[in-house]
Amino acid sequence: MQIPFNKPYMTGSETSYIAQAVANGHISGDGIFTKKCHAFFEQKYGFRKCLLTTSCTDALEMAAILLDIQAEDEVIMPSYTFVSTSNAFVLRGAKIVFADSLSSHPNIDPDKIESLINPKTKAIVVVHYAGQACEMLKIMELAKKYDLFIIEDAAQAIDAFYMGKPLGSWGDMASFSFHETKNIISGEGGMLVINNEKFVKRAEIIREKGTNRSAFFRGEIDKYGWVDIGSSFLPSEIIAAFLYAQLENLDNIQAKRIKIWNRYFEKLNVLAQKGFFKLPQIPDQATNNAHLFCLLCNSAEDRMELIKHLKNAGIYAVFHYLSLHKSPFYSSKHDGRVLPFTDHFSDCLLRLPLFYELSEEKIDYIIEKIEAFFGKQKN
Repeated sequence: MQIPFNKPYMTGSETSYIAQAVANGHISGDGIFTKKCHAFFEQKYGFRKCLLTTSCTDALEMAAILLDIQAEDEVIMPSYTFVSTSNAFVLRGAKIVFADSLSSHPNIDPDKIESLINPKTKAIVVVHYAGQACEMLKIMELAKKYDLFIIEDAAQAIDAFYMGKPLGSWGDMASFSFHETKNIISGEGGMLVINNEKFVKRAEIIREKGTNRSAFFRGEIDKYGWVDIGSSFLPSEIIAAFLYAQLENLDNIQAKRIKIWNRYFEKLNVLAQKGFFKLPQIPDQATNNAHLFCLLCNSAEDRMELIKHLKNAGIYAVFHYLSLHKSPFYSSKHDGRVLPFTDHFSDCLLRLPLFYELSEEKIDYIIEKIEAFFGKQKN
């Protein structure tokens, strides 16, 4: 039996919607399907303004431009995250100040943030790891106290909530990903959410190469020109058409993924109770959108051996982020603080396969092989 880490799920309408986009004679950005996607998110989650982008990375880069990040501005963020979270702000000249994770979860520890704030600090970027919310109430209080912007990296956090409020709606802006490994996909693709009214108009301009082209097409001006910096951040209608087919099936996809997540948790909890590894802890007042399922092994050696054992059984499990503060690019720029929990997650966290078409038979096979590994270890 061969079980991949991920398998993109097709709902059945993707190709017909792409054909419709082609038949409409408009396959560049901001056509009918792009508008449908924007309306879906704005109506379902109450986001102020949504703009599809070619990736979550692009959405983060737009956010950095909108904040007018300058050289030596400081931006606080977790070290346990994908490089795009940091890179978007480094490209604008920012100094990245990394904060440690919680002891119980890879999310940023809000109690470690305040001591890092100084007059140069401009923003805090939070990452909702595994689609599970950071402690946004504490973080928003810090933002208000020190007059800082909040950016949510919600790449993994579609259809997730904190205190009943959607992730992506807390900060000034948020970024989402529709990469093929996410719950809702378009191959590549992302979205910038703008909740702060002051950024809405300029966001459209930056997304359209620095021109006021969007206002022109709405008939608000009689010609358009170059009015700001920007780049080509908007995706084609082909991507938007694929994405809209997925969004129509969001509830079904989420229900299936949560069912898979729960089966893993219930069946692996016996081993976790014996201390072989730890299972995910959902933060208080956060929902679980079943973006991923992970184990926290007791050591880097355990993780390496378990990956090898599963691979020999035809199961592809992967580890995740390497600590950015120790990366070849940024280690010399880091201030030297030890971030023990970030490093622990970097060394010990293991992701198991989780995708829509993962059958109960295959989940049970994966669990059986994990049980065999730790049974052998016990003996």
